[in-house]
Amino acid sequence: METKYKRVLLKLSGEFLGGLKGEGFDFNVIKSLTSQICQVHNLGFEIGIVLGGGNFFRGTKDIPLKMDRVAADHIGMMATLMNGICIKESLINEGKKAEVLTGLEAPGVAETFHKNRAMNLLQNGTILIFAGGTGNPFFSTDTAAVLRALEVEADIVIKGTKVDGVYDKDPVNDPSARKYERLTFAEILEKNLKIMDATAIALCRENELPLCVLSIVEDGNLIRFLKGEDVGTSILR
Repeated sequence: METKYKRVLLKLSGEFLGGLKGEGFDFNVIKSLTSQICQVHNLGFEIGIVLGGGNFFRGTKDIPLKMDRVAADHIGMMATLMNGICIKESLINEGKKAEVLTGLEAPGVAETFHKNRAMNLLQNGTILIFAGGTGNPFFSTDTAAVLRALEVEADIVIKGTKVDGVYDKDPVNDPSARKYERLTFAEILEKNLKIMDATAIALCRENELPLCVLSIVEDGNLIRFLKGEDVGTSILR
């Protein structure tokens, strides 16, 4: 299939894996997600995935005690590792080769991320889940997604959300919200559109890494976008 993308990095929130409640694992959602990923992989795309950890831990604001930010971020990184292992097993259950590479060292649980190892696995048809964030506190999983995409030389970052693109207002609460079909990274920052944190957007802009925001809830959207259809919101330099 002719496409301008070969290697893609898919970024998903942890809450998505938790279904309607946004907590724990909703295995119907997980099965649907991994089925979509397998369909894309079957078309010849190389796939890396970065997951958030919000279905288990959303940071210090959700706990009734004072916690050091570094400790809280370590908990969040471990939550992404749990999500990564779950997605890995679901992909294996679908007949795919899948591995978790982690930025937070966890011997006996998952292999530590190394660029050359990741590149070799992708080229050999393994779907990779990049867990543990960057391995450092104070960096979001959005930033980790862009960083991993750059390290493995991905052609695009695709952020899967519950809405079908980027809007000027919250489309869930405001029916007058207007969808953007195309944006630049400068516009994202100028309009303060919170689709990713500013560090992640800046990394994309500086390295001319394309970004697409689309609904992962609607089955088939991912394939349609990668086949060249107008899906979601595309963000370019």
